[in-house]
Amino acid sequence: MRRIVSLVPSLTEAVAVSAPPGALVGVTDWCTHPEDLGNAVRIGGTKNPDVRRIAQLRPDLVIANEEENRAPDLAALRAAGVEVLVTEVRDLPQALRELDRVLVGVLGLARPGWLTDAERAWARVEPVGVRTAFVPIWRRPWMVLGRDTFAGDLLARLGVRNVHAGHPERYPRVPVEELAAAGCDLVVLPDEPYRFTADDGPEAFPDLPAALVGGRHLTWYGPSLAEAPQVLSEQLRAAL
Repeated sequence: MRRIVSLVPSLTEAVAVSAPPGALVGVTDWCTHPEDLGNAVRIGGTKNPDVRRIAQLRPDLVIANEEENRAPDLAALRAAGVEVLVTEVRDLPQALRELDRVLVGVLGLARPGWLTDAERAWARVEPVGVRTAFVPIWRRPWMVLGRDTFAGDLLARLGVRNVHAGHPERYPRVPVEELAAAGCDLVVLPDEPYRFTADDGPEAFPDLPAALVGGRHLTWYGPSLAEAPQVLSEQLRAAL
């Protein structure tokens, strides 16, 4: 059995529910699903992993992502003799391909049923209605989804057009006054990475309906993808 360290919370969940128990020997502090990760050692955050601690775990493979993890950390791991697999996920089709590549192609696992369920669920998804929205992911300063993002692609498939999808940056900083004046029908507020709630976020845009959505279903590429169309559709419709 291969010894695996995952530096990506969604990939941690994907491996944990698909690989034999004990395969994951190291995970980040942000890896919260599933709740029981066995004896996996916490090796720091996605942006500041403990390279020395990871090397001490003697993993056969470290799974990373080009957006979640920093290139210098991955280079340090390789310099320490650790094999690193870097994924790239910018939209749903790429996410599904990367999950298949990691789990089946690299780890040699049987294709998990949840991955097939996710493909089927998104293939039959129906838009909740055509809406134009902006999608904050942080405040102080305000940051939003820009171009070429996985979350933006999921929202588009649900009928929500990201007004900043053509922005030159992927996660631009936009003043709150500019957001409020963007002429959108909706503001979509996920609960991660910033934890927007009914009391923290909607008050900044009193003239707009606010959809509070689960960040795991909007931004994670793993087992949650199978239920994400239904969950996100219900959360969006609640705001319309």
